[in-house]
Amino acid sequence: MTVPNARKLLSLYSLEKIEDFAKIDTGRKNRRGIPEVIFAEQKQLSEIKKIIQRVLKKSNAILVSRLKKNDFNKILGFSKKNKLKTEIGKNSTSILIYKKPLKKNRGKVGILTAGTSDIGVAEEARLMCEAMNCQCFTSYDVGVAGLHRVIPVLKEFIKKEVDSIIVVAGMEGALATLVSSSVNVPVIGVPTSVGYGYGEKGIAALASMLQSCSLGLAVVNIDNGIGAGAMAASISNRINMKKIRL
Repeated sequence: MTVPNARKLLSLYSLEKIEDFAKIDTGRKNRRGIPEVIFAEQKQLSEIKKIIQRVLKKSNAILVSRLKKNDFNKILGFSKKNKLKTEIGKNSTSILIYKKPLKKNRGKVGILTAGTSDIGVAEEARLMCEAMNCQCFTSYDVGVAGLHRVIPVLKEFIKKEVDSIIVVAGMEGALATLVSSSVNVPVIGVPTSVGYGYGEKGIAALASMLQSCSLGLAVVNIDNGIGAGAMAASISNRINMKKIRL
């Protein structure tokens, strides 16, 4: 087989069309280590079910993000009926659906939130990291309003040798800078839409994180827990693979 033909076949087999509403990148998990994610907020329940079934024919796991509240229990029931395992995110309507137990034997990721209102976004990040076979350590409600709360958590993360840390914060988003200046691993900041007044809906938190003078801090978009999880897990898994080789 020629190289051009091989490239063509690889491209053909990694994309699958589902009727007239979806094109699935079935090769992403093998190519990048990142599972398929369904952004369910504007999708019909029937479409979500069809995507789940098609993806799980070729993959072990799929993450369904931000289901409508009316669809959440229906997808849980659909998964149980089809003998699929599920893990749900606290304070969120995201569900990780899988066939075989997930092996959390690769990278280690620490996840922090400034307040309890940020937990839903943090849980989306956790589900993504676990779908990518990472072990997650979480600590919620440790924001700068009570600075003493975060120091013991960072010490614990260092002892556990986490490879990256996700910091989820709304309001002024200062926690990301504090954490990044205190540890020697990559930090991913997630501004959330928690907040009101002049910098409402995450604008102040996003601006603060982007404007941070602390080096080693990367920032994703407002409420993008999925993107933060994918980035943190990619970093952590790559570091872990190098540790294994050494």
